[in-house]
Amino acid sequence: MSIREQFETVEITTDLLILGGGMSACGAAFEAAHWAKENKLKVTVVDKAAMDRSGAVAMGLSAINMYLGLKDDQNSIEDYVKYVKNDLMGITRDDLVANIARHVDGSVHLFEKWGLPIWKDDDGNYVREGRWQVMIHGESYKTIVAEAAKKALEELGENGEYFERVFITNPIMDGNRVAGAIGFSVRENKIYIFRAKAVISAMGGAVHVFKPRNVGEGLGRSWYPPFNSGASTYFTTKAGAEMTCQEVRFVPIRFKDGYGPVGAWYLLFKAKSTNAEGEDYMEMNRAELENWGVYGKSQPLPTNLRNHLMLIDERKGKGPFYMQTAEAIKKIAEEEGDEMAAKRKLKHLENEAWEDFLDMTISQALLWASTDVAPEEKPSEIGATEPYFISSHSGASGAWVSGPKDISPEEYHWGYANMTTVSGLFACGDASGASSHKFSSGSFTEGRIAGKSAIDFILDNKQLPSVDTSKIEEMTDEMLLPMALFEQHKSHSTDRDINPHFIKPKMFMFRLQKIMDEYAGGAGSSFMTSKKLMEKGLEFLKYMQEDSHKLAAESLHELMRVWENIHRLYQAESHIHSMLFREETRWPGYYFRTDFPKLNEGEWKCYVNSRRDPETGEYSVFKKEMIELVKLEE
Repeated sequence: MSIREQFETVEITTDLLILGGGMSACGAAFEAAHWAKENKLKVTVVDKAAMDRSGAVAMGLSAINMYLGLKDDQNSIEDYVKYVKNDLMGITRDDLVANIARHVDGSVHLFEKWGLPIWKDDDGNYVREGRWQVMIHGESYKTIVAEAAKKALEELGENGEYFERVFITNPIMDGNRVAGAIGFSVRENKIYIFRAKAVISAMGGAVHVFKPRNVGEGLGRSWYPPFNSGASTYFTTKAGAEMTCQEVRFVPIRFKDGYGPVGAWYLLFKAKSTNAEGEDYMEMNRAELENWGVYGKSQPLPTNLRNHLMLIDERKGKGPFYMQTAEAIKKIAEEEGDEMAAKRKLKHLENEAWEDFLDMTISQALLWASTDVAPEEKPSEIGATEPYFISSHSGASGAWVSGPKDISPEEYHWGYANMTTVSGLFACGDASGASSHKFSSGSFTEGRIAGKSAIDFILDNKQLPSVDTSKIEEMTDEMLLPMALFEQHKSHSTDRDINPHFIKPKMFMFRLQKIMDEYAGGAGSSFMTSKKLMEKGLEFLKYMQEDSHKLAAESLHELMRVWENIHRLYQAESHIHSMLFREETRWPGYYFRTDFPKLNEGEWKCYVNSRRDPETGEYSVFKKEMIELVKLEE
């Protein structure tokens, strides 16, 4: 019996298909279900994992990083847009950020209504970590939100469906209109064909495209979830959608090796970070900020510039670097006045320091414990991670999507908010580009925007797109080829991982990571690259595209790993093409072009957009004019 004959084909027809299970997918499901019920439409959600612990909030969070407080006039939408624009060195879609900002507070209030414990002061106000953040007891944050999304689907009865453990490989197209998606179960021998009138891509960003800091036994320990493999970029790119900001990657500073968050230490505890000599590298290298225009003069300083000042000292050999946790805790405790109050405060701060990790990065708490780090007694090492591709944090890579009609410039609006340039295909969360700093609450909110907008599209386009069954058969054969290849050649070698006829996905991933690290400015290259390096990198990626047809899998789990790495390869190609096109260094600290080492506002204050031709595989990269709704002060 052939591999194909061992699989059952399951066909699902729906009105709206939502791909993903993270915060934006939950927001899309929650909102779409409301409007679908009103209009008797069917909503189907497909997740490669399980919604309760799917996505970037899987382990929990210690803060909600986007809350404006508009009702109490704590902040304004314009101020938030300025904050986001400044942090991304000017490259932001003002209309998209503003659209999320004006709705996000309502989402946060929903979270609290559903049972999320948000810190309150004695007057009942939210406790802020910083200007835009509110503190939460968030270990169960994702399970609370997932429960609300699943309940919304359940209320649709037979018109609400949820499939978990199904990996989506490719979009199904009807010309320039999306017609659904195809994938397979990672637990059963089943092929799933989903036909839909509209599709929302919400499958997260990409990790393990670059060589990680943690290798060997630590391979799965990354800051962003390691199971996010670029499915959003692959899906929208493969469908022929226009992409934006694919040159932008995010490199956070985190507690080293465990990737524990530093935000609470900077914002809540007011801690400082230093080099190995105890010097405040932010102060020592402050003169460097004069080279980065208005962004170097701003407060808060853009994330990448903070990284840049640390990397200057790293290249001088002044590492390792430390967060001065003991100093910060001691200083806050001493402000209490008497000795007993100081001791009580000290104990309280110790508990908060540990809870910060236990709420969201348990592995960091384990690392502290296993390396005898008591934060109240000695500092803890910090460092820059490897690069990630996300649009929900301080990155911007994703699909170019339509803005809302009431605030978007005409050039940025083509009928339905958050629809890509492919008819019926919507994107949100890490899948939509140029709208950073959404974080968890903003991603959920953008999912709600996309969900409502997709329902509007369906009501205007009630005809189910046509599907070419022969193309579906081709995609099915392509999907299962790695398993067929393994069965055909597995006896050729005594070691199943070493075979002249095929390559296993882990080895393929290691090869991709080596190329990206050495030629595209990874951590091992101190985030530096150039035209000649990137051109060589693209040459090697071309060979990898050829070799991708020789990927083999001996199980469903390994078949998923095969396709994850095909998705990563597309993200890598898109990144280098866009980074090569932008001839300046705009984000030092994320990457540095040694051949164009300066900021060039005159020529490059624009979006770098791209499109991969679905038929030829050729990339076109081009500038897109920036139309600003909000200006930064000079």
